[in-house]
Amino acid sequence: MAAFPQDGSAGLCVALSGGLDSSVLLHALARLRPVSGLRAVYIDHGLHADAARWGEHCAALCAGLGVAFSSCRVTVLPAGEGLEAAARQARYQALLAGLRPGEMLVTAHHRDDQVETLLLNLLRGSGPAGLGGIASDGWRGEVRLLRPLLALPRTALREYAHAAGIHWIEDPANSDPRLDRNFLRLQLLPLLGSRWPAAAGSMARSAQLCAEAAQLLEDLAAGDARRVSRRGRVQVALLAQLPEPHQRNLLRYLCRRETGSTPPQRRLRAGLAQLLQAGADRRPLLAWPGGELRRFRGSLYIQPPLAPVAPLAAELPVRAGAHLDCGGIGRIGLARAGSGGLAPRRVGTLLTVRLRRGGERLRPAGEGHHRELKKLLQERGVVPWMRDRIPLLYAGGELVAVAGLWIAHEFVAVAGEPGLRVRWDQHPPIE
Repeated sequence: MAAFPQDGSAGLCVALSGGLDSSVLLHALARLRPVSGLRAVYIDHGLHADAARWGEHCAALCAGLGVAFSSCRVTVLPAGEGLEAAARQARYQALLAGLRPGEMLVTAHHRDDQVETLLLNLLRGSGPAGLGGIASDGWRGEVRLLRPLLALPRTALREYAHAAGIHWIEDPANSDPRLDRNFLRLQLLPLLGSRWPAAAGSMARSAQLCAEAAQLLEDLAAGDARRVSRRGRVQVALLAQLPEPHQRNLLRYLCRRETGSTPPQRRLRAGLAQLLQAGADRRPLLAWPGGELRRFRGSLYIQPPLAPVAPLAAELPVRAGAHLDCGGIGRIGLARAGSGGLAPRRVGTLLTVRLRRGGERLRPAGEGHHRELKKLLQERGVVPWMRDRIPLLYAGGELVAVAGLWIAHEFVAVAGEPGLRVRWDQHPPIE
């Protein structure tokens, strides 16, 4: 913690539960640096009858240290990973959402937490990234996340608390051995320590070595990505030239970068062969809850899961600055065009926006005759899964523009005539 800016120039927000760990962290930070740049936040998960009383305890602790305090109530919705994971996700979402510009989030994870995380991930079959455990200094999106106590055992924190006269809360849930992390802390780790007294320290060092190995794999994947990617797409022919471990490492890296998640190892191994070996007429898909990998015309596309296609029938005023949110397929808007664009005098005052229904025809600007929209999209190389998700603009029942691609010849502004550019933003890739 002595490495933190001591002048208070960097704002710190402590995640405070009122327990031993976070109480010691807050007390130590308040003694090390000006409290003007320090504050604490208590998250009430609504899972315990005494949660409000714990919040009052945290408020009193902060008042005694002269530290600004606030609390936040969250709703925990258990999902597939269980109550613990859902509570952790809700807590971090609330903490990150409440941070001020430039502020860093500080949590009280210590060496025992690191060891528990290592063991849990080992039992899940994790690779180096998972076995690397918790980072002492990392990022969540644009937020820097610091864990200055990570090298210290829980016993050191308890000694500090007793010496400083700190009173803390004991959450009864921490004594329930039915929870995996508690089972490790209460039963397995004491048993290991009785046979191998240095076990916790050794496992923490292993986690550090795994974290270093994971960083090397990340660097390797970044180099491979530069070699096999073109226009942001993975080229199947180039990917196939890499050894299989490189292929999987690269795709995990790209999936994390593009979606924030990775497919399960078993699914990736099975799906990779299909993605690489599929014929030109096939469109293989590797999907998992956090994202999907698709192949089209020799390229792999990695993206978040596509939202279901919802009916779209909305109106858009014909004026610069008008816009329309189209849900999971982006946002349509009109802006002044330097030349060309959609001619307002030819389309009237209101456009109708809807999706493909089949049978549409269009004469793109500069072409000599009308053609099926289906054929135009195919020739343009628009990916098949987006062809029914491209907004179409109509005036008086006539197709006048295909968002992001074409304006109908009959509705283009001529030289000297004001025109409007059709903008389509925040949409999934179409080519």
